[in-house]
Amino acid sequence: MSLYDEGHTIAGWTGVGIATLGSAVAGWGVCAASVPLIGAGLAVVAVSALVTWFLHLTGWGKPPGVRPRGEWGMRTRDTEARAGHPGCVGCRLAGRGRRSLAVTPAAAPAPIRAESVPLSPVE
Repeated sequence: MSLYDEGHTIAGWTGVGIATLGSAVAGWGVCAASVPLIGAGLAVVAVSALVTWFLHLTGWGKPPGVRPRGEWGMRTRDTEARAGHPGCVGCRLAGRGRRSLAVTPAAAPAPIRAESVPLSPVE
């Protein structure tokens, strides 16, 4: 088991569900040779990206990187989402978390340390 809890969020699973539906509609359009169905499916896939991004910005997605085990739950909301996550492309696209070019490595926040308890017998 990894220390990275990537994608286990409300935002991630909602986006996957909507994108799966859109892919199914587009696939149905390919089988039926229907350009409107293919277009509708691709539009639903695009909507899934926007919904996922919106949910991430409202705190239902999590930032990339290592998080303490207590923040791994799917229903755990990210309270720091309003300020933007450092290094997050989605936050940067929304105008959050921008840093000036004058930031030095010493001014960067300390990394989050994972718990030292092994997560599985292998680790």
